[in-house]
Amino acid sequence: MNVECPTPNHEDEVVLLGHGAGGRLTAELLDEIVLPSLDGERGPMEDAALLPGYRELVISTDSFVVSPLFFPGGDIGSLAVHGTVNDLAMRGAWPVALSVSLIIEEGLPLAELRSVMHSLGKAAQSVGVPVVTGDTKVVGRGAADRLFVNTTGVGRRHGSLHPSAALARPGDAVLLSGPVGLHGTTVLSTREGLGFEGDIASDSRPLHRLVGALAPLGAAVHVLRDPTRGGLAAALNEIARDSSAAVEIEESAVPVPGPVAAACDLLGLDPLVVANEGCLVAFVEAAAAQEALTALRSLPEGSGSVRIGEVLLEGPPGRVTLRTLVGARRIVDMPLGEQLPRIC
Repeated sequence: MNVECPTPNHEDEVVLLGHGAGGRLTAELLDEIVLPSLDGERGPMEDAALLPGYRELVISTDSFVVSPLFFPGGDIGSLAVHGTVNDLAMRGAWPVALSVSLIIEEGLPLAELRSVMHSLGKAAQSVGVPVVTGDTKVVGRGAADRLFVNTTGVGRRHGSLHPSAALARPGDAVLLSGPVGLHGTTVLSTREGLGFEGDIASDSRPLHRLVGALAPLGAAVHVLRDPTRGGLAAALNEIARDSSAAVEIEESAVPVPGPVAAACDLLGLDPLVVANEGCLVAFVEAAAAQEALTALRSLPEGSGSVRIGEVLLEGPPGRVTLRTLVGARRIVDMPLGEQLPRIC
């Protein structure tokens, strides 16, 4: 008599919202389905890629499905520009050109589309990056949620900056350019009518000027990352994983605005996993930390920059820990899936 263990029926598996959250489910989707199909080189999952044969050029692409389309502090148009510009900046690149593609649901009021495009154009002009090409598709009612925007950006790297998620080193200082949780909390509150949006606004803004301010530090800047989906927790875990580093941060040093803390308490959320769109994390040599903070603080978008932790000289590779307000330590895990869907 042959006895066989049943195997999972993968034909019944479906894509979940959590697969797009930037956490462990996203990593599984990439590792098991997307990357094997592309047969590409494996390495750190960066915000943007170096163009083969053109090492000074960087490319990034992103799709934006935020709901609602408009929220305090921004909208899907300006968010699309800022998000792509920031992904280029996290590889040390200055934006050169953008493409914009629209997927529009039939029935979207033209006035709303006009407002989004005006905002997108204004954001691109403010950054100083031209939109050079694009595409427009219209789908039937119910085939999309009003409007999706895809942007692709090309940037040119600062000659002295070569940051990578794989370059964190023991002793590095971990810097944060501003408060966390504003974007995700604002979008969720606006969508669900929670009332917090009257006290806060999204931090959506471009970060390339902050990166330019760090350029004089050159090789002392090891890692740059903007903590968007999955928040600060996901960004630090990705860096710790790709660098095989042990990272520790201080709870008391992480700036969490009062309304964000209140919303997270009400909803049972950890501010560390709430998305941001206007701050960056930098891993720099300890000796250059103060100079880096001075450079970041010299610009309005970096005025709240602080040192929040360090890469430990010894510790489990790939682990992120938090020293709590009472002096204890807890592990900061990579988020599993989607706690705040449709926030970018």
